[in-house]
Amino acid sequence: MSVADRIEALRDKINYHNHRYYVLDDPEISDAEYDRLLRELQDLELRHPEIITPDSPTQRVGAAPLSKFISVPHTVPMLSLSNAMSLEEVLEFDERVKRELLKNKLDTALTEIDCVVEPKLDGLAVELVYENGRFILGSTRGDGFTGEDITQNLKTIRAIPLLLVKHWSIPVPRRIAVRGEVIMTLKEFEQLNKRCADSGEPLFANPRNAAAGSVRQLDSRITSQRHLDMYCYGIGEADGVNFKSQWALLQGFKSWGLKVNPHIKKCPDISAAAEACKGIEAMRETLPYEIDGAVIKVNSFALQSALGTISKSPRWAVAFKFAPHQETTVIEDIQVQVGRTGAITPVAVLNPVRVGGVTVSHATLHNQDEIERKDIRIGDTVVIQRAGDVIPQVVKVITAGRTGKEQKFVMPGRCPVCGAEVARSVDEAVYRCTGMQCIAKLKESIQHFASKRAMDIDGLGEKLVEQIVDKGLAKNVADIYAITHKQWAELERMADKSARNILDGVEKSKKAGLERLIFALGIRHVGEHTARVLVSNLKTLVGIENATGEELMQVSEIGPEVAESIVQFFRQTVNRTVIDALLKAGVSVEPKQPVKSGIFNGKTFVFTGTLEHFTREEAEGIVQSLGGRASSSISAKTDYVVVGTDPGSKLDKANKLGITVINEIEFKRML
Repeated sequence: MSVADRIEALRDKINYHNHRYYVLDDPEISDAEYDRLLRELQDLELRHPEIITPDSPTQRVGAAPLSKFISVPHTVPMLSLSNAMSLEEVLEFDERVKRELLKNKLDTALTEIDCVVEPKLDGLAVELVYENGRFILGSTRGDGFTGEDITQNLKTIRAIPLLLVKHWSIPVPRRIAVRGEVIMTLKEFEQLNKRCADSGEPLFANPRNAAAGSVRQLDSRITSQRHLDMYCYGIGEADGVNFKSQWALLQGFKSWGLKVNPHIKKCPDISAAAEACKGIEAMRETLPYEIDGAVIKVNSFALQSALGTISKSPRWAVAFKFAPHQETTVIEDIQVQVGRTGAITPVAVLNPVRVGGVTVSHATLHNQDEIERKDIRIGDTVVIQRAGDVIPQVVKVITAGRTGKEQKFVMPGRCPVCGAEVARSVDEAVYRCTGMQCIAKLKESIQHFASKRAMDIDGLGEKLVEQIVDKGLAKNVADIYAITHKQWAELERMADKSARNILDGVEKSKKAGLERLIFALGIRHVGEHTARVLVSNLKTLVGIENATGEELMQVSEIGPEVAESIVQFFRQTVNRTVIDALLKAGVSVEPKQPVKSGIFNGKTFVFTGTLEHFTREEAEGIVQSLGGRASSSISAKTDYVVVGTDPGSKLDKANKLGITVINEIEFKRML
């Protein structure tokens, strides 16, 4: 046997045993024998480096540490799921599905809908891209549209095959994006925290944080030591394979060597699905990893396509959230925090207690009305839970535990940070600091401005923000661009190199684009999506600044409350002054995706159904690049509805409104 043949045989054998051990949990050889095979392969590749391939089992670890992560777009967005907090809401989900299908005049809507129930793993969502069976790219979910390239780190996870297994009944696709969840088992989490404690390093709060932190290490050798796991549950783009259902997809995953959760169930109707959810919840405490619910998915891909999506979640799936972990503790004090909009939020200081694997010492009380409604007092014994297993909150007061020494909380009349008056508008429950120069508001505003999804100023975190505000270097967000290298370098825990890195980040942020700038300004009710909508419709900063409330409400998705907030923001001289300073500093106000003039100027398109020659995102991008607007919903303002296969209810609505309906071929002719 030639060296090349022996190397190939060893790779096949090691991949086979990896699959038996990490995916099937059914090893056929001892660890010592496996180590001998791997060592032999390493020795042969060392002597013949020209034969090494990226998918060799020896290439899981060893790449040089990265300097930063690269952003990568998802061809098909990774959507989040809507939640059902009770079994009643699960039944309501089923009713919505049936109503939607009935609108589409599908016979299936008259029968029960079969579905698949999967444990909702508490980890980090990732995407694995395979070309001709070879793992070429791995990324985080990110914002659903763009993630970070973490290929090197995902290669260290033994449950992820570098080469898909070829199966006679289900050919390996030309290209496929596999979605799944990277997790850390409870046992590994405990061992990791023990190692951290022994070495004097900070402990991780929970397995999810540990998994996310491990996957985002710049040095893959660190990730490899964390012994992560992964289960696959869905796909994005797929070329060369055509599954008919979620259940068939999961069986396909198994045939290719991808790990699928063993507790997934196929159910003939929603009643069976509800029972499956109960079954998964019953085993929650016995599983070797954390889950926070169960996911119910309509099984048929044809029905999924007909149901489509709303906003950032699909209509064909729902996450049934299990009752969050609860504990009892005592409120030792109630303090207030000042946010970037001046909102004064009361926070309970708790006798520390572990809830759902996390030590909780503070819990939000939302506002004065909520405190009065629940009659929460300092000294009370209370039940707390982590809302959505994340944010600690007070559920109720155990009044039987009162001694008479408990004290009622009164909202302070003045801001605890700047001393300005605290006021409450008649139309909202929130109290706000009225001080224009409140340092707490300023610090929060600068942190928001510099955050990753805003201007993305790398390295400018909470500690540095506190210093530049406390030292008077920044009295508004524009001042960030005037801080010199010497001033940065003189800050605590800074030096020449760190100062240079901050300056590079500040300079790079100038080209973030108008969409990010509008979001970064911190206008109330204007999030990332609304910022993109404003720029897409009003085109320029001047157009947004000078728009009246009536003009703003002509923009789809902008209602009266948002419009009033935008008008009020740009009406204030102090805000205009800050924007002028940003422009003088060189901050670009050009859209990141330049708005071009073209054949679709002033036209609004809606795409529905499955397109053959474009993805939905590609088609919408083409419209926008030619001056038009792509919308997700049909209204009287829609000019064209482009239909693919299985167009759904949007086609019916378009016909009722008399909107021009064209197919994909006609759309291509227009181009």
